[in-house]
Amino acid sequence: MCALFGWLDYKGIVPYRVLKKLTQALANAAEERGTDAAGISYVIDGKVTIFKRPKPSHKIHFNAPDGTKAIMGHTRLATQGDRKQNYNNHPFAGHADKEFAFAHNGVLWNDKELRKDGTIPNTYIDTDSYIGVQLIEKQGKLDFDSLQYMAETVEGNFTFTVLDQFNSLYIIKGSNPMYLLHFETIGLHQSP
Repeated sequence: MCALFGWLDYKGIVPYRVLKKLTQALANAAEERGTDAAGISYVIDGKVTIFKRPKPSHKIHFNAPDGTKAIMGHTRLATQGDRKQNYNNHPFAGHADKEFAFAHNGVLWNDKELRKDGTIPNTYIDTDSYIGVQLIEKQGKLDFDSLQYMAETVEGNFTFTVLDQFNSLYIIKGSNPMYLLHFETIGLHQSP
């Protein structure tokens, strides 16, 4: 299984050096659930940036720029799609009415069926997870309705995270585990 991790600094008072160390610590801890690849997404100047590599997280230096408000991360245990082809690794880029990054923990069972029946088109990306991006894009917008449509269309075990270009972080919790910590005093949400 894979792992999702990240943080949202909604007050903007946590020092950059602390957030930088937190990102690497969360990525390294999440590695126990997947060593095939790791990646993060963040927003800089209103643009979603994705940095991912087909390596375990402890071999990657995650350095989001100072001023980053949110990090969404993923460590991968490949179940479908060659990890060496970086396009199969998470997070994935998506485009609807806004840019977004998408990551998934779990296994989806109906990805081939949805492609075969024409619900979503075939793609060079070989993972089951990517159908989540395609289903959101099919709706032409990223909002609660399109996220609900996506979550109700897929079959399997999942928790999804989505980060949009405005630093809105969405968590769609299915049957897979997800922990969210809230440090109200410093204005930080964190998922180990």
